[in-house]
Amino acid sequence: MKLAVVGGGSTYTPELVAGLARERERLNLRELVLQDIDPERREIVGGLADRMLRTAGYDGKLSVTDDLDAALDGASFVLIQLRVGGQEARLTDETIPLACGCIGQETTGAGGLGKALRTVPVVLQIAERVRELAAPDAWIVDFTNPVGIVVRALLDEGHRAVGLCNVAIGFQRHIARLLGLEPERVLVDQVGLNHLTWVRAVRVDGDDVLPDLLAVHGDELAESVDLPRALLDRLGAIPSYYVHYFYFHDAILERQRVEKPRAAEVQEIERELLRLYRDPALTTKPALLERRGGAYYSEAATHLVASLATGDGEVQVVDVRNECTLGGLADDDTVEVPAEITSDGPKPIDQPPLAPEVLGLVQHVAAYERLAVQAAITGDRDIVYKALLAHPLIGQVAQVDELTETLLTAGRDHLPQFEPREVTA
Repeated sequence: MKLAVVGGGSTYTPELVAGLARERERLNLRELVLQDIDPERREIVGGLADRMLRTAGYDGKLSVTDDLDAALDGASFVLIQLRVGGQEARLTDETIPLACGCIGQETTGAGGLGKALRTVPVVLQIAERVRELAAPDAWIVDFTNPVGIVVRALLDEGHRAVGLCNVAIGFQRHIARLLGLEPERVLVDQVGLNHLTWVRAVRVDGDDVLPDLLAVHGDELAESVDLPRALLDRLGAIPSYYVHYFYFHDAILERQRVEKPRAAEVQEIERELLRLYRDPALTTKPALLERRGGAYYSEAATHLVASLATGDGEVQVVDVRNECTLGGLADDDTVEVPAEITSDGPKPIDQPPLAPEVLGLVQHVAAYERLAVQAAITGDRDIVYKALLAHPLIGQVAQVDELTETLLTAGRDHLPQFEPREVTA
């Protein structure tokens, strides 16, 4: 099997390489290609990847290249992990909304829309090359945020794609530790949209233990998602960390106005990681990588690729078409739900209806995501405006008026689909 990683110069890549090295026999991995347009990152990250694989006993081929077509040629799996505009663009996503009285975050709210507008066209261009050059039944596995929006765009264009986030596996591992169990015995029933999910059941050997889990470990679980314990008890569910942007908007906005942006922290972490990666004696991912985020990324990715390759039927939480899985959403909405992973693709597991207090918010954001894809593809300013107006974290005309032009101006170097606005005297 040939596997290509687009954006292979990411500082996340050693995490992925570690997982692929562990699962190389199960995957029958014979060729790994790391593709990236940044020459320095290719050299540094590619060098560490080579040392890691050789240390693990990998005897297949590793290629590091800037040639997208060569990377995709004949690939069975294409993993996409991009950041169009780099960390500088992320910094604008996190800071521009603050001036308008909105939360700044790279995947949620106005910042998430800025990232989607830059990212969707690039990913779709890559996907077209996958269609032309990769193996006929190749899978695109997307880790690029905002995952739900990117995957929706891919599926709308008919690509064989699935999205993946590390939130569910993070819950699984955390809960397994709390219960003193092997992670494989714990199934997290997490549902919603990407970065807007709730755990409604936790199954151990088939039995739902969530009520007892909340009773005994509610404090630890609440702390892990930065939400009050009482909220989890009232909902009877565990919201993901990202839900706190909706439930505590004003408090988080005030905090963001005085704290150092996460993007600036990540820039510092990445500089140090790249310095560490240069060390020719380094053959394992450094501990600092955990502070970069993306915990258990390698496990989630390799489990998904292995299940798609072997059709083992393992249940994993992925981003797929709704197709009647969650009532109240359109069939073509992209949802994040448990699915049985077969060689023909993920088969979402039937879900009971969402509670009203959850459904309303999910419908609201799903409408925004639909508009976000349309805006990114068409380059239509009016649809950008409508997407911001539809988002529950924005939704006020004065803010929408300002954000529409501010986001497009800030991202203009990466938004060729938008014509410059004409200025009249």
